Amino acid sequence: MRYYDLYESPHGQILLSTTEAGLAGVYFSGQKYFPKDGSEWRRDERNALLQQAKRELEEYFSGTRKRFGVALDPAGTPFQHAVWKAISGVGYGETISYGELARRAGAAGRARAAGAATGRNPIGIIVPCHRIVGADGSLTGYAGGLERKRALLALEAGELPLYSRAAPTATGSELASRAPRLPC
Repeated sequence: MRYYDLYESPHGQILLSTTEAGLAGVYFSGQKYFPKDGSEWRRDERNALLQQAKRELEEYFSGTRKRFGVALDPAGTPFQHAVWKAISGVGYGETISYGELARRAGAAGRARAAGAATGRNPIGIIVPCHRIVGADGSLTGYAGGLERKRALLALEAGELPLYSRAAPTATGSELASRAPRLPC
């Protein structure tokens, strides 16, 4: 059974999902690989893991949290897990290239594969895939959108308060068409 709740971030609504073992998903509304069907999910605003995740995200966005402590339980292949573990080792305010990420994940020379695994990271922000950049330092790929990636990196660099940026907006019908079918 999966449980879910919603969190209103400075950059739009985030869907949080959890299993009994840990946080399984952190998805910006409309992001690539947003869950398509949550018909067997149950909304639980009192779930301790979801409450902890929301509290930690709030602290992150306010600039007071640099590492997350919520238990994680993402679904993925062994290779994806190796990449996500390597991503988790990239410190607050730091960036590394996809090539370096592949090396740290034990797959030197497989930057594209590491990039594909990064794109499938179901726990954005908490597993900080926004800290992975192109070999030349350019911002490349982010399932939540490059504007969000840029804003998260700027927050971590102390360049601007994330709350001062307007959240990307979408019409109600656009949001409804992208939202998973979740019981309310």
